[in-house]
Amino acid sequence: MSLISLGQFGEEYTCKYLQSKGYTILDRNFRNKIGEIDIIAQEGTVVCFIEVKTRRTMQYGAPFEAVHSSKQRKMVRMALSYLKYKFRTVDVLSRFDVISIYQAATEEPTLHHLRNAFDLTYLSH
Repeated sequence: MSLISLGQFGEEYTCKYLQSKGYTILDRNFRNKIGEIDIIAQEGTVVCFIEVKTRRTMQYGAPFEAVHSSKQRKMVRMALSYLKYKFRTVDVLSRFDVISIYQAATEEPTLHHLRNAFDLTYLSH
């Protein structure tokens, strides 16, 4: 499996997981000049901006560790852009989640859902 297909696998696996938990998928791979958000989903009244990280090994740490502060700031800017574009306001209950998937070659995938992984107000300073 190539890196692109590993990433696609992770996003597909995540969407199935989220839907099984009652989420509605609003958008996938939302892109603009700022960057991309892997999955935008809704849980009840909360819009969730979700970064998916899929890895085959833990050689460089757990997948969620790749979502560092600069990636978080970019996700915040993307989320604000998305909210303005889709809802015409940024006054929408939302949160940032990170989903880590560890997929060793011969094992079932292991998914870890880190809800509210970081805070918008902390990063906007």
